[in-house]
Amino acid sequence: MAFEDLSHDAHSGWFEKRYSSADLQEKAIERWKKDKRENTINYWLHKRLLDLTLPFSADLSKTWLTVGDGYGFDASYFYEKGLQTTATDIAGTFLPLSVNHKLIADYSVENVEALSFENDSFDYVFCKEAYHHFPRPYLGVYEMIRVAREAVIIVEPHDPISKMPLLLAMRNLFDRIDTRLLQRYWKNRYSFEEVGNYVFKLSEREMDKLANGIGLPMVAFKGINNNYYNPATGDQKADDSSPGFRKIKQKLAIHNLLTDLTLMPSQVLCAVIFKKVPQPGVMEELKRQGFQIHVFPPNPYLRKVAAQ
Repeated sequence: MAFEDLSHDAHSGWFEKRYSSADLQEKAIERWKKDKRENTINYWLHKRLLDLTLPFSADLSKTWLTVGDGYGFDASYFYEKGLQTTATDIAGTFLPLSVNHKLIADYSVENVEALSFENDSFDYVFCKEAYHHFPRPYLGVYEMIRVAREAVIIVEPHDPISKMPLLLAMRNLFDRIDTRLLQRYWKNRYSFEEVGNYVFKLSEREMDKLANGIGLPMVAFKGINNNYYNPATGDQKADDSSPGFRKIKQKLAIHNLLTDLTLMPSQVLCAVIFKKVPQPGVMEELKRQGFQIHVFPPNPYLRKVAAQ
């Protein structure tokens, strides 16, 4: 069996393995609803990632597709705003339950590497913390771009190497001696998760190249620090009454300062790949929200070919 097929099988059966009974599956949904209702740290961390879409979600006429949305919780965020949203995942365990709980209205069981939708089916495609699970992530991105009309929004762990010149210099030096040396100190240089995937982190340069390679007009990026999940404190309230939350705020302040001083990259990167230049209002909101916008020059050689 090909590696990608092994990966697809592992991911499609993961929830059944982790939540082996209908009772456990129902409890997982109820736990999420409780987190949201009580505004726990778990929910607060999740919502910070979803709020990266705010420059796009104000227009209620737009349609959304969520990818790798195993529980349907990402789609629920847009659905509650009044947006027409379809949740998708390679596993069909939780999506029907989320419909039953009225968290979402529409879903489809999909492999991102071969989406069943027609070209330009949705205005926006949103993929949060799923890209790093894809065995062939670029193929997944091309498929998301294919079915999007306006943009694909990806939120993932940030690849630090391109943002840390010292780490890059150390890698280059150590690799000349022994390519295994740096792994003694950079423990997650090659990291894998229990379900079987390699953790494919996101970088600005890779998305720049991908978008330019297929003639897209622009991309936008925003980084945030958000890696503060702790199962011991996740159910505490996300306010100053919680010692766990106060500790997170302290860490966040330090990490934000280090990021602002360019001494460390952000932990999470939001990459927006545009299929067309957005409306002026969206552009202004992107700038207001702190996104860095890369507008690409058109390929002059393809323009000459098209004119012939």
